[in-house]
Amino acid sequence: MTLVIMAAGMGSRFGGLKQIEPVGPNGEFIIDYSIYDAIRAGFTKVVFIIKEENYELFKNTIGKRVEGKIHVEYVFQKNDNVPKHITIPESRVKPLGTGHAILCCKEVVKEPFLVINADDFYGYQGYQDAANYFKTVPKSREYALLGYQLKNTLTENGSVKRGICEIEDGYLTKLIESSVERTDGVMVATPLDGTDSFVAPENCRASMNMFLFTPDIFEILEKEFQLFLENSNDLERAEFLIPEVVFQQIQKKNIRCRVIDTSAVWKGITYASDLQELKDYIKGLIDKGEYPENLE
Repeated sequence: MTLVIMAAGMGSRFGGLKQIEPVGPNGEFIIDYSIYDAIRAGFTKVVFIIKEENYELFKNTIGKRVEGKIHVEYVFQKNDNVPKHITIPESRVKPLGTGHAILCCKEVVKEPFLVINADDFYGYQGYQDAANYFKTVPKSREYALLGYQLKNTLTENGSVKRGICEIEDGYLTKLIESSVERTDGVMVATPLDGTDSFVAPENCRASMNMFLFTPDIFEILEKEFQLFLENSNDLERAEFLIPEVVFQQIQKKNIRCRVIDTSAVWKGITYASDLQELKDYIKGLIDKGEYPENLE
């Protein structure tokens, strides 16, 4: 099993490279905890998707900390990594989206893999639930995502973007990308497509971009990315996003996506003010004995 970590995002709301912001008592990063948990759950390889200009920074900080513990690969998400007849505006700095990021891994990922965000703390249980799913030997074009209870994914410091899952017989039928915020004790989800807001139950399932794929996803992504580039009216800002690809393929009945219920708690640094809360949370887990004081 391979862990694919998407780390090419710019972290605009937090500012700077939040992927290398220390959160542990000895300067550990979120990625350090993610890899520690993944190794405990049985993962044997990690692939970092990064910007090429950040390669030395990543290798000399994160890479050297984990190279002796797990096989490491680096993949660059570059805006010129597109078909030759497509021209991306030179003024575009932001990556082309999470779907493109995963597609960039095609040459180095030949086994079942789990996708995560670099700046999200998913909790050990999430990795164990993912590993257990892979042990079932998934069928071709049958994928999965970790379904977190919505209440376990929020921050007290503002709204967050979450994919609210609609599920039938354990499989995803609809993913409602929404801005979610707790207001007077009630979770209000406002769909990003402009439809009416709704109250979301605290235990409804939310996608945190923790997808489980087999390598045949690359064939789908290649085809859909080509269509995205050819049909987009705004390659300055448009993004090729993995949740949208998955949902479209479900609608076309090309794939199925199981929703794996997990009791894990998500933490992240959506806003700068989330940082201390995350540090306190990790300190609490260390005090309970769930993590060692020093990951090394």
